[in-house]
Amino acid sequence: MKIKKIIPITLLVLIVLGAGAFYLFSEKNSKYEYCKYSDFYAQVEKGYIDSARFDGKKLIFTDKENKTFYTTNPESPVLQEDLMRKGIAVVVEKDATEIISLIFDGFFYVVFFGVLIFVFRKFISPNNFKVVHKTGVKFDDVVGMENLKRDMTQVMKIMQHPAEYAKKGIRMPKGILLEGEPGNGKTLFAKALAGEAKINFIPTKATDFESMFMAIGPMKVKMLFKKARKRAPCIVFIDEFDGIGTVRNYSGSAIETENTRIVTALLNELDGFEPTSGVLVLAATNSIQALDPALIRPGRFDARFSVPYPDSNARQQLIEMYCKDKNPAAECTVSLLNKMFDGFSCAKIESVLNKAALLAGQAERQEFTLADVKQAISEN
Repeated sequence: MKIKKIIPITLLVLIVLGAGAFYLFSEKNSKYEYCKYSDFYAQVEKGYIDSARFDGKKLIFTDKENKTFYTTNPESPVLQEDLMRKGIAVVVEKDATEIISLIFDGFFYVVFFGVLIFVFRKFISPNNFKVVHKTGVKFDDVVGMENLKRDMTQVMKIMQHPAEYAKKGIRMPKGILLEGEPGNGKTLFAKALAGEAKINFIPTKATDFESMFMAIGPMKVKMLFKKARKRAPCIVFIDEFDGIGTVRNYSGSAIETENTRIVTALLNELDGFEPTSGVLVLAATNSIQALDPALIRPGRFDARFSVPYPDSNARQQLIEMYCKDKNPAAECTVSLLNKMFDGFSCAKIESVLNKAALLAGQAERQEFTLADVKQAISEN
C-alpha cells in the first residue's frame, strides 16, 4: 500500500481511538460521587479507605463499605507510598491523555520509519531499470548509419546464437561505444538494434545511478547487470555514459569517491561477463576523452563507432520524413532545405521544421515558407 493511502487511514484510526479514549475516560468517572481531597485524606488517616486507583488527574478510591468515590489527584510524589504504608491497595493507571500521546508517538515512528524504508527502496529498487521487451523501432526507422547497421547485424546474430559462434571461437563483444554529438540518433539506434534482434532492452542514463546516499550508485550497477543476466539475451543501453564513466580522481571528495566506486563496479561487471552470457552493453557518449581509459580499453568495450552528423543523403531522407505530415510551400524544396541544414543534427532538423510549421500556424497560414524556416533556425 502506498504511503499516500496509509497516512489518511492512520489519521482516521487515531481520531477514532482518541475519541474512544476520551469517552471512556469521561464515562468511567461520571458514575462516581465526588469527594473533597481533605475529606478523602481524613478517611485515610482514620483507616476507612480500602483501595485507591490513580487515574490521571483523578484519584478513585473505595471505602470499607465498598462505596466508590473520586477526588482530585494532587500528584504528590509521596502520596502513593503513604497509602501503601497504611495497607491500602494502590493501582496506577495511564490516563487518556497519556494513552493518546503514546498513540501519536507510535504513529510518528511508523510514519518516520515507513518514509525511510520507502525512500531507501525508491533509490535502490531494481524496478528503476525497466525491461523493454519490444522497442517498436527497427533499422528502417533510423536514417543513415548504414555502415553501423551492417556491423551491428553481425553482432545481433552472435547475441541470438552465442553458443554456435563460441564453437567457432567467436565471442560477442562485451561492450560497444557510440560516440557523437547530441541529437544524432544514438539512443534511437540502440532501440533499433534491440528491435531488430528481438531481444530484451534495458535503457538507462547516467542520472539513474546518482543518489544522495553514498555507495548506492555501485549497488545500482550490480543490480542492473544482475537483472540483465536474468533477461539474457539482452542489451543494456547507458546514455550519457560520460556522466558516470569519467576518469577516476582520488582527490578524496565524496563526489569523486562515489564516481570512482561506480567506475570500479562497471569494470568488475564487464570483466565478469562470460563469452556466452548474451548481454551486450551499448553506451553513448558525447565525449570519449572524458571516459576512464581502463573502462573503454579492448576487452571491455571492444568496438567504437562514431555517429556523425547526417550527410547530404541522410538529410534528404530526414527532410522527407519530417515533412510528411506538414505543408511546406513550393519554394521549400528538399534540395534547398538540404543545403540550409548542412551541419545540423537529426534532432535539430526535426526541431526546425516543427518550429517552422508552428510559425505558419500562428500566422494562420496552411504552408510554412522559407522565411519561417530561417526564423526557426535563428531561434534554435
